[in-house]
Amino acid sequence: MPNLSRRQFVQSSSAAALGLHFLPGWAKGLGRDHLLLVGTMTSAPSTSQGIYTYRFNSGTGELEKIALAARSDNPTFLALTPNESHLYSVNEIRQFEGKQTGVVSGFAFNKKQKTLSAINQSPSMGGGPTHITTDHTGRCVFAANYGGGSVVSFLADEDGRLSEPVSFFQYTADPENPKRRSHAHRVTVSPDNRFLLVNDLGLDVIHIYRLDAKTAKLAPHDPPLWRAKAGYGPRALRFHPNGRWVYCVNELKPTVNVLEWDKQKGMLTTIQDVSLVPDGYQGKCAPGDIVFDSATRFAYVTSRLDDFMATFTVSPEDGKLTFLEKTSCGGQRPRHLALDPTGAWLLIANQDSDNIAVFARDLRTGRLAKTAKSFPLGKPMCLVFA
Repeated sequence: MPNLSRRQFVQSSSAAALGLHFLPGWAKGLGRDHLLLVGTMTSAPSTSQGIYTYRFNSGTGELEKIALAARSDNPTFLALTPNESHLYSVNEIRQFEGKQTGVVSGFAFNKKQKTLSAINQSPSMGGGPTHITTDHTGRCVFAANYGGGSVVSFLADEDGRLSEPVSFFQYTADPENPKRRSHAHRVTVSPDNRFLLVNDLGLDVIHIYRLDAKTAKLAPHDPPLWRAKAGYGPRALRFHPNGRWVYCVNELKPTVNVLEWDKQKGMLTTIQDVSLVPDGYQGKCAPGDIVFDSATRFAYVTSRLDDFMATFTVSPEDGKLTFLEKTSCGGQRPRHLALDPTGAWLLIANQDSDNIAVFARDLRTGRLAKTAKSFPLGKPMCLVFA
């Protein structure tokens, strides 16, 4: 938080506790039901069993569980294809077909019937697959292996069936500090579908690859990476809709880097380094993810361990962030977050408190309500609106 004093930090927290006076426009465009897909962690002590479907009422902010749509082991992150015909998940398991590897699973998705049908699985080629995405055609699928320190790509056919791994890159320890090992945490496709960016929390870099969207083949780019400051731990990444700016959430040093993306050169350049805590802050903090409202006027960043939400305004001129407020996340260890299609509600999957928190959001000011609705679910990890 640039130029944020400890007093301002405390005052912003107190404002959330005392409540806010929301302005007119709070209920614009509300009243419809929307379908939400939720990925979970299923290993004990979780009570979840796989991927769930929910009905979300955008008029009331109520969540209603529809069904366990697919029994699956630790489907902790989900990716829906652009045409919403297929859903892919990572499965954070230790073994598959006798090998030490996680899994990527493919499902046919029937939005009208709100059902998932398993298609096939393919090994992720590494331990602890933690994130998955598709390219903009929906035919290329990518997974980041956090435990294995690697990235893998697949090609899906018209029926959504995953191929065997097409490209695989294993990252090695830092030669200058062998104790620092790779932990790939995010895979992000550039807006023009020409590049794949891989956040490596352990090595403090974002790897950059050229993508052949016809084959899902990856090739190292030149320059091959963007380097964060040592010890930052780049965890999550999201492009601004204009394709010029990229936002990198750092887990180990609680910051957000605003980056400029040169789409011709495939190169990232740092333009802002924003702290989520004031100078001298001694508490635990582990930022997790970031989302924007549809107009990209506001950004919301989760932080685990101290369990708060940081709200920022986004400059339309240069993409830079300005701190707006700090609020509760409505639970413990916020793993993922999503805005509903109307933008009037912010949903947070709280892993350790076994709940999905739903905060009302002022469409004009971007501020969140002081308290959230809470809906129980064992170890929710990922929220995807269809």
